[in-house]
Amino acid sequence: MEFNHYSVLLEETIEGLQIKPQGTYVDGTLGGGGHAYHVCKQLDGGRFIGIDQDAAAIEAAGRRLEEFKDKVTIVRSNYCNMKEIMKEQGIHGVDGIVLDLGVSSYQLDTIERGFSYKYDTDLDMRMDQRQMLTAKDIVNEYSERELFRVIRDYGEDQFAKNIAKHIVKAREEKPIETTFQLNEIIKAAIPAKMRVTGGHPSKKTFQAIRIECNRELEVLKNTLDDMVDLLNPGGRLCIITFHSLEDRLVKSAFRKHENPCTCPSDFPVCVCGNKSKGKAVTRKPILPSKEELEANSRSKSAKLRVFEKAL
Repeated sequence: MEFNHYSVLLEETIEGLQIKPQGTYVDGTLGGGGHAYHVCKQLDGGRFIGIDQDAAAIEAAGRRLEEFKDKVTIVRSNYCNMKEIMKEQGIHGVDGIVLDLGVSSYQLDTIERGFSYKYDTDLDMRMDQRQMLTAKDIVNEYSERELFRVIRDYGEDQFAKNIAKHIVKAREEKPIETTFQLNEIIKAAIPAKMRVTGGHPSKKTFQAIRIECNRELEVLKNTLDDMVDLLNPGGRLCIITFHSLEDRLVKSAFRKHENPCTCPSDFPVCVCGNKSKGKAVTRKPILPSKEELEANSRSKSAKLRVFEKAL
């Protein structure tokens, strides 16, 4: 299957980066190379580093960026290792970083990856298939309390408690091994009248398990400061989120770096000595246009925020 991924908020992201032809740019979630292609097209003497943990993405992006090969370095890794990767490449500062935190259409539509509730297959959901932990492990081995926490926090599902209870009850009879098995359990845990209006009953739980399996929020939270520190003066960080918790993490990190002062508000002057590292270019997140929403329904929850490093 071909690695197709519609690049969400493409024009807005490229514009947000303010690409310098001789600059150095990093895409921490390379995917099929959609955003990357448009960055590389504007480079003349510049350099591009693409990072992704998915072998299929690496292969697809390699093909997509073939014409720019002298400017491009592709690394199979998680973007949480960006600092080390840059060090290995002999890069001390970059002019722009892109993160598109969505699951690619390819991952969702490759049935055996087990990301989607639409196809019956093994529960997997690993973005990096070298990793040991799978969705199947989470569903069968987490305690009811842990499952409740994951579904409540990452799926923001009002029926999290009941879904966790149903999962634990079902696995006492036999292990839960496939996506459709899990679908049926979730369906049984949600009141029938709510199933009619609320979209697919499994959507939120599948999202929650995927986020937990790939430690997505943890990785983002632990890497935001590193990315801001990696930027050259005037450099820009563009992050596309698809989940309110991701967006909240990005928003508060940008706010903290813009105004890191910890002095009480009634102090006449700052004495903590924390200096601003730059500013959030976007006060409110940039959302997809009506045209984009019509062309790609998966962009519905996308939000772009941009941070610019101080000069």
